[in-house]
Amino acid sequence: MFLSEAETEARLDDLRRQRAALDRAIAEHELYLDLGRRLARPGAGVEPARAAPAPVEAPAPRAVPEAPRTEPARAPVPEPEAAPVPPPDGSPAPAGAAGRQEGRRLMAAAEEILAEAGRPMHAAEIWERLAARGLTLPGHDPVAALNTRLWKRAKGGTIFHRLGDAVYGLAS
Repeated sequence: MFLSEAETEARLDDLRRQRAALDRAIAEHELYLDLGRRLARPGAGVEPARAAPAPVEAPAPRAVPEAPRTEPARAPVPEPEAAPVPPPDGSPAPAGAAGRQEGRRLMAAAEEILAEAGRPMHAAEIWERLAARGLTLPGHDPVAALNTRLWKRAKGGTIFHRLGDAVYGLAS
């Protein structure tokens, strides 16, 4: 009825792999959910793709006229802002430029790491070396976030080439 030590270790390893896969899936879903919420904000200029207009009901006739209703004032919710990084020519940086620069810096470092290794690497290995260089990624699972970024760039025909699940190399 009891498991041997080797069987227990094998089961633990399997459960750890399953947990890591679940953590990656959760992080990806949270990322997509957050992105959808950002795009659906009023004033963002982008409507969600699947949002259907709410049905409009005709008001019921009333015998007594109502006083006009006023909605309570809502305080604006401040959005967190990244510290702007001005371009080298001194002109003001466009909105979101700091995040794009950080993303480019991260991808350039990933490219350097793959070039130095001279072999394809798993996103977790790449992340370990990026973290050792002091780079960060937002979110609960930085490996999943890095994998998503590399996967998107590999699909776009850049220098990265996807060789398997979360395994990337440099295109020839």
